[in-house]
Amino acid sequence: MITKWPSPGKLNLFLHIISRRADGYHNLQTLFQLLDYGDTLFVESNRSGEIILLESLPGVLDDKNLIVRAAKLLRDKAKLCGELPDLAGATLKIEKKLPIGGGLGGGSSNAATVLVALNYLWNINFSVEQLADLGLQLSADVPVFIYGLSSFSEGIGELLTPIVLSNKWYLVIYPNVSINTFQIFNDPCLTRNTPYRQLRDLLLGESHNDCETVARNHCNEIEQLMAWVRLHARPHLTGTGSCVFAEFSTKLLAHQTLSLVPKRWVGFIARGVNLSPLYNINVPRFEKKVK
Repeated sequence: MITKWPSPGKLNLFLHIISRRADGYHNLQTLFQLLDYGDTLFVESNRSGEIILLESLPGVLDDKNLIVRAAKLLRDKAKLCGELPDLAGATLKIEKKLPIGGGLGGGSSNAATVLVALNYLWNINFSVEQLADLGLQLSADVPVFIYGLSSFSEGIGELLTPIVLSNKWYLVIYPNVSINTFQIFNDPCLTRNTPYRQLRDLLLGESHNDCETVARNHCNEIEQLMAWVRLHARPHLTGTGSCVFAEFSTKLLAHQTLSLVPKRWVGFIARGVNLSPLYNINVPRFEKKVK
């Protein structure tokens, strides 16, 4: 039977890069706001022994797709632990709304949804910590989608503190340009020494996205988009870009601004949520808390 699973997007309400680690990753402080808007995964468990993606994503080889990699990673780990028979397989299909290379966490969210879905459908019953550890092998953003809670994040993104945020409305605009996260984080001009601050100070004071200047230098379209948003609201870059967002107190105000967005860009309205839509369906919510 084919099952349907939400795969929500996220915004980085701020992103401060504290230092660069010896392994090439960065220590950061960021605030993940989950959204009520995202992709949809269709997952069917079977006994084929194969992981099959029905429709490839443009420009992404199936073996490199985080959806396929997540399914294979879970399958191999479960087999190693004696939790899964050799014939366990799955057919996967994605209905994509979140733009690739937009900074909305689409790939990481897709991987998290597949891990949660197949953990349930294959009856493996790995804990949330086990799934998050597996997800971290794929991307630093996967764990926040596994836990399914808007969170303050430290380390490389894996140290999560759940936080209750006000459910604001967001206008998110994609400039039809994808940004390569690797290039942004390896740019020599990237700020890597923002002072460490306590969460309470970050919430009360000014914050920013250290990737913004580099992303704007890489892509003139982002520069133009931020200039346009600034005429109507305060613009923010999410992640390494390329999407720019602005927050509004009401859905009406967000839609009024959306109606003004130039045709060359793609916009949508989303509401911030504290619990992922992934756990609003008939699947047991993990009881264990984030460390």
